[in-house]
Amino acid sequence: MTLELELPRDSLTIPLARHLASNAMREVGVREECVGDVEVALTEACTNVVDHAGPGSAYRVQFSIDGHDCSIRIIDVGPGFDSVDAGTVPAGPGAESGRGIALMRALMDRVQFESGREAGTLVHLQKDVVYSEDAPGKRLGPGPGPGESGDGQARSLSG
Repeated sequence: MTLELELPRDSLTIPLARHLASNAMREVGVREECVGDVEVALTEACTNVVDHAGPGSAYRVQFSIDGHDCSIRIIDVGPGFDSVDAGTVPAGPGAESGRGIALMRALMDRVQFESGREAGTLVHLQKDVVYSEDAPGKRLGPGPGPGESGDGQARSLSG
């Protein structure tokens, strides 16, 4: 399942992107704690676009669930930034901002940034999806996830 949105750079679009992604995940039976992690990370990524991308520009959100992988790509055409150390230095206790990238890294299983001066930014967030029992979403992908047999039962990765 894949959703793609092209959105104006406006704060009103953030809850829309979050709502569509979280409802899609709930509809296929993703566990609520997993949905919550994705909601917060997606919100932070979209907020960064709205706050830091160039004025008047649009951005895209690509959301997909394929079996046990949730992948989100947020793409803007803003000025870019130095993404090498992004989110690795903690914000100070009184800081009003600076925690978004650290939150993304803490909540998602994989976070990648591709950014260049005047070339925009791509944020790629990935989460290993955990389903509720008897969730319809278990049928979305090509096969069982890590540590699961084809019958949906958890198995040890070491044997």
